[in-house]
Amino acid sequence: MSLLKEQYQTKVAATLKEEFQSKNLMAVPKIQKVTINSGLSTKRDPKFIEVLVETLRRISGQQPVVTKARLSIAGFKIRAGMPVGAMVTLRGNRMWDFLDKLVHIVFPRIRDFRGIPESAVDESGNFNYGFKEHTAFPEIRADEIEQIHGLQVSIRTTAKTREEGLALFKALGFPFKKEK
Repeated sequence: MSLLKEQYQTKVAATLKEEFQSKNLMAVPKIQKVTINSGLSTKRDPKFIEVLVETLRRISGQQPVVTKARLSIAGFKIRAGMPVGAMVTLRGNRMWDFLDKLVHIVFPRIRDFRGIPESAVDESGNFNYGFKEHTAFPEIRADEIEQIHGLQVSIRTTAKTREEGLALFKALGFPFKKEK
């Protein structure tokens, strides 16, 4: 079992139940899923799509889905059905393992990291963070990198408000910026 999942079940859930005066543990905010997404931007190289899929597969431990454009957009030279990115959705134990790695390994490895801004948590209590470089993940070896690309991590919760979501992520140990 993941260290973070165990921590949530033993300490965090009870603390949040007390903090928000919930009637039972099922009303406490919990994490539903994690989505890792990366777009192709302006690169039309078919080999880059394979690199992107391989990177997301190594980071998540699960095969990503190539996303395709639904509409043609002439200004961006995109036709309907063209690949525009890749994404993977994690649930269950893989989700908790990924979150454990994100909090304890990836965030400390980001260059010039000063903490996550509290604005990363939206009004519904969900967390969104964009990485400029995928090299912060331990599965990516520096000598194998052909092109550096970014990726987006979105964490969906059952929280009803921003305060509930923020309390959940702080209790799980996400390194938010210190308020001045």
